[in-house]
Amino acid sequence: MNRVKRMPADQPAVRRSDILLSVIFAVLCSVYALPLVTILYNSFKDKEGIISRFFSLPNAENFVGFRNFQVGIEQIGIFKAAFYSLVITVLSVALILICTSMCAWYINRVESKFCRFFYYLCVFSMVVPFQMVMFTLSLVANKLGLTSPYTIPVVYLGFGAGLAVFMFSGFVKAIPVEVEEAATIDGCNPPQMFFQVVLPMMKPTYISVAILQTMWVWNDYLLPYLVLDKTKGFVTIPIAIQTAVKDSYGTVDTGVNMALLVLAILPVIAFYALCQKQIVKGVVAGAVKG
Repeated sequence: MNRVKRMPADQPAVRRSDILLSVIFAVLCSVYALPLVTILYNSFKDKEGIISRFFSLPNAENFVGFRNFQVGIEQIGIFKAAFYSLVITVLSVALILICTSMCAWYINRVESKFCRFFYYLCVFSMVVPFQMVMFTLSLVANKLGLTSPYTIPVVYLGFGAGLAVFMFSGFVKAIPVEVEEAATIDGCNPPQMFFQVVLPMMKPTYISVAILQTMWVWNDYLLPYLVLDKTKGFVTIPIAIQTAVKDSYGTVDTGVNMALLVLAILPVIAFYALCQKQIVKGVVAGAVKG
């Protein structure tokens, strides 16, 4: 006869702790989501309704529909700003991924004092505040002509290399050297080995780094504001929102500002939602031997 398995004596306690943790994390998620939800429903209210009742839902008196979105799109040229933001983000992320992944692979496969020094230099750059170098950086970028959306990715490479090299290095350490030795025996030279053997194995970390860098570059305000030549119309979405529609008294229309914020965060939220599972995979894979 089949015996009925008894549940462990501590099983109810485990379940209660799981429920408690779920409730705690649900409350934390609600707290973090509250600003986004507040911006969303305030984007459908007029300025007076936002100022007087910021946390209340739209009603018949202050609901304006999609007028805030229409005014914001027409007044600040958001499509032009979105194009420049897209160009900067795509070029910067692509440059960071290719350069830092090759750098991390070289550092971990060539054992030398210079490689170790360069690795620690990249890690150290992660703790250097941007405010310490922003004025010098803007002067250097102006001297070198890195003031357009097509050249500023070089500047982003310098600031994004620290985290990217750190994450890629952790993953490269977990790749067996025997795989590369076998590729060498088959006649692969270093470029072929990296792009045909190593790079496909680094896919989880590639996606993880791409997501983190995309969210940073797309939402960045200070670096483009200091470096880009705004006299030629080079503005990103954060800069365009900062110069949002103003009334006759020079004050910003809060409703339009909220609508523009919604338009700015929607692309990066959609991108993150599609790739969120890859973040955990990439971080775990990079932490195996990091």
